[in-house]
Amino acid sequence: MYKNLFIDFDDTLYDTKGNANISLKEMFEYFHLDQYFPDYNKFHQSYWKTNVELWDQYAKGEIDRDYLILERFRRPLSEGVDSNGKPFNPTPEYCLKVSDVFLEFCSNKPGLVDGARELMDYLKQKGYKLFMCSNGFHEVQYKKLKSCGLLDLFDKIILSEDAGANKPSPVFFEYAFKETGATVSDTLMIGDNFSTDILGAKSVGLATMFFNRKPDTFTAPEPVEFEIHSLKEAIGLL
Repeated sequence: MYKNLFIDFDDTLYDTKGNANISLKEMFEYFHLDQYFPDYNKFHQSYWKTNVELWDQYAKGEIDRDYLILERFRRPLSEGVDSNGKPFNPTPEYCLKVSDVFLEFCSNKPGLVDGARELMDYLKQKGYKLFMCSNGFHEVQYKKLKSCGLLDLFDKIILSEDAGANKPSPVFFEYAFKETGATVSDTLMIGDNFSTDILGAKSVGLATMFFNRKPDTFTAPEPVEFEIHSLKEAIGLL
C-alpha cells in the first residue's frame, strides 16, 4: 500500500533528549558553570523548559534559528549567580560559544531510540523508500546521522532549512513531495510529535503513524491510521 515513508528523526529514531542530557552535563562541566549554579538540576530544568518553548515557536515560524540558538542558553544562564550573589549576565558571544560546544557534544552522540536500527534495517529490506523529514539544523543533523550510523539507510534527507519552512507547514511537505517524487496516496508519515509530524502530515492528506512515547500521559486528539508505543510495533504493521 505504501511505497514511501517520511520518517521524523529526533526522538523518533535518534534519542535526541537522552543524548542531549548527557551533552548538557558535559557542557556544564566544560564551562565550570557550577560557579553560577551549585544545583545542576536547576539549570537542567530551566534549559529544557526554555528549549521546548523555543522549538515550539520555531516550528510555528514565530522565531528564526539564530534567535533560538541564542535564547535557549541565554535565558537559563541568566538565572545563575556568582559567589557574591551577583546575577550572571552572559553576553551573546558567550551564549553562542556555549551553544557551539553543546551542539558539538550532541552531534557526536550515537544513541538511538530502542528498536530504531532494527526498524530501519527491516524497512530497507522490505523495499520501502525511506525519507528523513526533520526540522533540525542542517550541519547538526548530518553529524548526528553519521554518529548513529543511519545516514546510508535513507534515500534522501529532507530538512526544514532546505524546504524554507518547518513542519507542520504544508510548504515543508510540498517540498518533500517535490524532492522525493512521493505522493499522498503512496506515502506514510512516521513521527513522535503530534503537532509537527502528525498534524502537519494530516494537513496535506498524508496517512500517519504516531509514535506515542508517553501513552500514559498523552492521548492523540485526532484519529490516526496507526499508533505505536515502541518502534518494534511498527515492524508488525509495515
